[in-house]
Amino acid sequence: MMQETSDKDMILPAIKQNRPALSWEMKIKKKLKIVPACLGKFRPTVGQCCHQCTPNSLRKKIGPNAFLGFHNLLSVKETHTRYRGWLVRRVCCALFVSGCKVYASPVSNRLERVCQSNSVKEALSAEQKAPEGSDSRGQLSHLSPFLPLINTSISPGLLRFLSWVLLKMFSSMFGSIQANLNHLPALHRASQEGSVLVYVYSHQSVVDSALIPLVLFCHSLRVPYTVFPLHITSSFIRSILQKVGVLVPPALTKEDAETDRLHAPVMTSLVRELLQEGQALSVGVAAESGRGGQWLASIRQVIKEGSVPDVSLVPVGISYDCVPKSNKQIGLSSVLRWLCSLLWRRPEGIVRIDLAQPFSLKEMCESGRCRVDQWLPLQDLLLPVILNNRTDSVFGRRRMSWLLPSPHYASELKEPADPERDLSTAVILHLLFSAASCSAVMSTGLVSSLLLYRHHKGVSASALCQDVAWLTEELLFRNKDVGFGGSLKEVVRSSLSLLAPHLTIAAVPSRKDLFIVPRPSLAATLHLSLHAQIVTHSFILEAVGACVVSAMLCEVVCSSVSSRVRSDGVDGEQVSGDMKCDVLLCESELTERALQLSHLLPPGFLPPCQSSQSFALDTVDSLVRCGILVIKEIPRDFPICDFLKRDNALSWTTFDDMYHSDSDCDVEEMELRSYKISHPSQCPEMLFFLCRMLAGPLRALCWTTTALDLIHTPLPEAEFMAQIQSYLCDTANTKKQHYESCSQEAAHTAVRSLIDLGVISEQRQRGGVFLGVGPLFQLSESRQKLHRFISQYLYK
Repeated sequence: MMQETSDKDMILPAIKQNRPALSWEMKIKKKLKIVPACLGKFRPTVGQCCHQCTPNSLRKKIGPNAFLGFHNLLSVKETHTRYRGWLVRRVCCALFVSGCKVYASPVSNRLERVCQSNSVKEALSAEQKAPEGSDSRGQLSHLSPFLPLINTSISPGLLRFLSWVLLKMFSSMFGSIQANLNHLPALHRASQEGSVLVYVYSHQSVVDSALIPLVLFCHSLRVPYTVFPLHITSSFIRSILQKVGVLVPPALTKEDAETDRLHAPVMTSLVRELLQEGQALSVGVAAESGRGGQWLASIRQVIKEGSVPDVSLVPVGISYDCVPKSNKQIGLSSVLRWLCSLLWRRPEGIVRIDLAQPFSLKEMCESGRCRVDQWLPLQDLLLPVILNNRTDSVFGRRRMSWLLPSPHYASELKEPADPERDLSTAVILHLLFSAASCSAVMSTGLVSSLLLYRHHKGVSASALCQDVAWLTEELLFRNKDVGFGGSLKEVVRSSLSLLAPHLTIAAVPSRKDLFIVPRPSLAATLHLSLHAQIVTHSFILEAVGACVVSAMLCEVVCSSVSSRVRSDGVDGEQVSGDMKCDVLLCESELTERALQLSHLLPPGFLPPCQSSQSFALDTVDSLVRCGILVIKEIPRDFPICDFLKRDNALSWTTFDDMYHSDSDCDVEEMELRSYKISHPSQCPEMLFFLCRMLAGPLRALCWTTTALDLIHTPLPEAEFMAQIQSYLCDTANTKKQHYESCSQEAAHTAVRSLIDLGVISEQRQRGGVFLGVGPLFQLSESRQKLHRFISQYLYK
């Protein structure tokens, strides 16, 4: 399934294991046959610019159209240096690092320029409660927590040494680090033209912050100033990192950063100075909390002011076979323990890095193509449907202004409409979506998705291999790249080896095939769910549509069962067993419910440049393409394409009728269009597989709504979140299933959605932000209506 080239470093190698095979692995190797993929050597093109928001950036030639392959950063040979010989082969890594181009970044008078900015001057004057002409030493004393951050620089010698250390450490952690070379020529060209590059990725681990600078360093691109997301307790480590361009913000909580008068002006001024110097930046954004969004908002503010003409944004997709664990705080002792653990650790798994095509931030914001004119609070979008049982929805997009928290407002429900803030939020959402779209699906993610959503009760190894081949081709058909190669048996064996601690693999003597079951534990389910998220992102259209179809089918079945029980007096189970699933689903109701469900999706799943109506229509079309729905033909007296036989075919209208549309005559036909389930007798497994993809976040919403009856509010935000997550874990342990709804990310996303709905109210007090039940949902009846609305989309 990989594209073949003559250079071995330019293709993704087959997955190899550096340890003896286990007995069940040898059994897989002997029993299974290679299933060739029908797509052959096809590889989708990923990482291109948005054709709607940035068409000019998309038109730029990025070099040859041929696939350029991959480069394994850990495979350093003498051919990568200018020298040859047996001694070179032993020190080739050091020679390669010394030959890479490094762009020095002296600090010069950056501190003085930051202090001269108007916003910092005003903040210092307000902080000191004195006129602006007061003592400069007194003003600089207030900047003492930010001085190490402002004085961050890049030392060429130390950067080369740490890059060599990283190559050695990563060779003990990973089997290979594959960098996609397709868009590197565009990055080289943009760098030569003087464009300022800003790399944006979705934060997964602390290793993300080191991988992107390492990839750019190995390809002689400018190493960016990297925003480090975690707190560093060791001053020694902090001082070393700040000499290689790592920006370590002061250790402030979210509330302290919002209330500190100097924090936002200093950060914006620092970003302005770095961009004016021509330095590149690397920013990680967390989708569930919005961490990192303030840096992107500062970049956009600098562009709007005209301090910098433009920057080129580069979404980066990072995919792991095994996501490395990281602590929230990094100290000297924790780093030493981690280095010692590498001494006896065997490398395992692959890391895939995809650098997307750069696009202009100014073009996206000033062209008006990224539409943000219909962004509404979630209350306005869903509360009329939930509480008043309205059948028609309000058209618009959910405003997620919490991605850019404001110190002046406690909740977005009290904020006035701010187009500039909405546009900054749209840029963040677009970058999150682009980073996820260009990320490759690894073998562990593919197998985890199958075990969680299709074979949660267990599957044989041969059936799993067939499903892996099927799902791989489905992903490639959807223009989603995969991060593995080799034969099918090697791919399955490698993924099962990496996931073995979270699986139960049984080799029964009476059976010729292995049986694989995911462990029914919290840690195992959360691990599999984390890897399966990228597959859910690829099938989001089909998953939303499947949940809508499931909800409508449940309504039909329940109404049929209740009517027959009332009329005939038969048992309900007998009725449901005798029923035939031959129902018609109206297109207007399908799109209406898909529109409602799309508002509850976590950030990053939908591009902000696509309207909600268009997304809802695409969900129905996707179900037709994958074979779940079939269009029900309506009997007609004449073909639908015969316009001459229509009664209103030759009707004339005036040009001044602004409400007239050429498609008005087709409104009745659109309303009458209906669909039916294909092959109802076979109970399509694809429908249930797609429904389970969204069951985790939807179930977390239901359980969080139920937990409000048991929590005494208001409570501080941290304590409230801890009690919610504890309730989710207790509920899953009681049921002994559905552990994917207990993650910290699922709890945070559920609470954030309920805040946007007005179910939970935010109150900003002196002690911080307090959360409690909103006035509209004080009654249990309102919470029950919300619970029924969400639970209808859950797969039953």
